Amino acid sequence: MSIFVDLIYLIGLVIASPVLVPRMIVRWKRRYDWRARLGYVETFAPCSSSRILIHAVSVGEANAIETLVAQLLDQPDPNDVVIAVTTETGFSRAMALYGDRCRVVRYPLDFSWSVRRFLDAIRPDLAVMVELELWPNFTRACRRRGIRLAVVNGRLSERSFRGYSRASMFIRPMFRRLDAAAVQTELYAKRFRSLGARHSEVTVTGTMKWDAASTGHRPEHAAALADALGIDPGKPLLVAGSTAPEEHALLRDAIPPGVQLLCAPRRPEWFDDAAEALPGCARRSLGQRESSSGFFLLDTIGELSSAYLLADIVVVGRSFGALHGSDMMEPCALGKPVVVGPATADFTETVEKLVEGDGLVVTDATNLRVVLHELFASPERCSALAEQARAVVASQQGATTRTRLILENLVLSRSGNEEASDA
Repeated sequence: MSIFVDLIYLIGLVIASPVLVPRMIVRWKRRYDWRARLGYVETFAPCSSSRILIHAVSVGEANAIETLVAQLLDQPDPNDVVIAVTTETGFSRAMALYGDRCRVVRYPLDFSWSVRRFLDAIRPDLAVMVELELWPNFTRACRRRGIRLAVVNGRLSERSFRGYSRASMFIRPMFRRLDAAAVQTELYAKRFRSLGARHSEVTVTGTMKWDAASTGHRPEHAAALADALGIDPGKPLLVAGSTAPEEHALLRDAIPPGVQLLCAPRRPEWFDDAAEALPGCARRSLGQRESSSGFFLLDTIGELSSAYLLADIVVVGRSFGALHGSDMMEPCALGKPVVVGPATADFTETVEKLVEGDGLVVTDATNLRVVLHELFASPERCSALAEQARAVVASQQGATTRTRLILENLVLSRSGNEEASDA
């Protein structure tokens, strides 16, 4: 079966080569670690405690597991936690968050030989996938080696569920291999079970992002960022996080006179377009200080949390166009008045809870200008939004502890099985 899957991957690569090859050349020039993606990582020495491999695809997943990693390490007999990341931005973020406490590696491509090398080197007792990210060869290899397999902070959007359902012949075996799935909502639990996960192994724990949203904020870093960019502390500041290309001009035209605007595009390839839409902006990556136009561009990775601390009002991007939203939990946890657009399909449950608690403003591109003018003119409304958002976040926390207990039980049951077989 692994050979069949490898063959499908190779055929797919050939078909997609006109698009993939130029991207691969660019990554090669940037010294992207292709060797690691093929499973060549340093062999880890055996450890006396349990080794837990956590796969966080990119920045959002790396941020979401911060409290979980802290709990796994903060034990009388700490687990040996290894973080595996796919994207370059995610790798940089994981190194910043965990590099002094955990080993951070690149997750392999799902070719059978890459997975085999990778698992031979890491030798985990438990492999944990954040949100979903199940792959045929990886899950099969874990099952054959007796490595327990879990999904945490599990989510399965409607469009992903439809796509997986169409390929159920390939998808169902992966879900059946799960030893545990700690998912965010009952709806996601139903979808996991429908795709083959065993009913007894699926648990609704809530989302760990509510817990992670309140951790790791450093005011001194925010102050340093403000000084480096030359942000005027005497003028109000709108911070737009995880923005998409079509949103920069929209935000530029929507802010009231005298309000500063800091945009943090979601992807590095959008940085230059954002700079064009924000004439006279001070770019963080270039070390530029002060802006004649009052526009600032955060074209770096890992500093959005600091920018949120500086904000008077936050707009969370990828929500005013054709995309599906970005995570708004963090600025809400910080007690900031937060505005999002109508396109938030990837965060439906989060938006619903925040709106129910009157801790979030949802508007569209046509009305964004009016909404921002009203909020900047009403400190009382902003204070109420901030307080109510914090209350919603606090009411939803606790998923991390529930998730940790599930993972620890998996590790203990594996150890018990090994002891029994040795006997």
